[in-house]
Amino acid sequence: MIEQIESNLFRIEIPLPESPLKYLNSYVVRSPEKNLIIDTGLNHPACLAAMHSGLEEIGVSLDRTDIFVTHLHADHFSLVSELATPDTTVWFNRPDAEIIESWEGLEWMVAYSGLHGFPEGRLRIALDAHPGSKFGSGWIPDLNILEDGATIRYGVYSFTCIETPGHTMGHTCLYEPGKKILISGDHILIDITPNIQCWSDERDPLKEYLESLEKVYDLDVDLVLPGHRRIFYDHRRRIRELRTHHHHRLEEVMGILKYASLSAYATASMMTWDLKAESWDAFPVAQQWFATGEALAHLQYLEKADLIRRQTTNGTVVFSRKDGERNTTNE
Repeated sequence: MIEQIESNLFRIEIPLPESPLKYLNSYVVRSPEKNLIIDTGLNHPACLAAMHSGLEEIGVSLDRTDIFVTHLHADHFSLVSELATPDTTVWFNRPDAEIIESWEGLEWMVAYSGLHGFPEGRLRIALDAHPGSKFGSGWIPDLNILEDGATIRYGVYSFTCIETPGHTMGHTCLYEPGKKILISGDHILIDITPNIQCWSDERDPLKEYLESLEKVYDLDVDLVLPGHRRIFYDHRRRIRELRTHHHHRLEEVMGILKYASLSAYATASMMTWDLKAESWDAFPVAQQWFATGEALAHLQYLEKADLIRRQTTNGTVVFSRKDGERNTTNE
């Protein structure tokens, strides 16, 4: 599916096989000088075919087209390896690029997940079968780093880079102030909540995400172009909804920990999720892993807010509330 959004600005719907997200919104700016693709898809034949078909329909040639990627996740990044030519400038952010540069596989994440209660053997199988692993980038082209506040111009569009960490460390949106357009990647989605996961004791991704929501709240925006689902208009209303969602999540986690010390995996099993399954055990393993990462993000936030504590019991980290009731929504 191809949709013209404004003059020389298009959305190409890129299918995401084996993903519950169904498709990616890839945006294309057409210009007499050089075109720009914003986000690409998985390194999968169906994604490549949809991209080639869409570009051909709108008259865009890859040999004079640059690429901007909002963040590292495979459904946004991986098809770059099949689209980039020797003349392509690939724009990216520094924090996510550093992950690529230091990449040593997923074993550290398996071990960290195990420390927080996730069955390691089941997780290895799930990660090997995940679309992000199966359809990852074939090679990494040279990445041209854009800092927060940098500007790139294509045709009549002048985009300002707005670094919005949370969903990933370096997630970056594009803002066109003259046309009041925000290309939001996975930072703000209209009817699903961006997954905020924590896989490090050093970071507080939920705090980063909430601060990133505030960073874009006051922007003068008429149209939001997200990475998934439909485009929308009232970004401030959606930000308020997302902020409220996470504060309710924090309260839910505090309630779960009221009577017991629990691992992140056990906490996730007791949280409410928008997934149709009879029980936690019936969740696909990959979805259990995403849920555990999100539970960890909320636990980390609460711990750094000095509302809960952690201890290690029999090789597993468990969290418990500190004495006294405090309001988690008023930090």
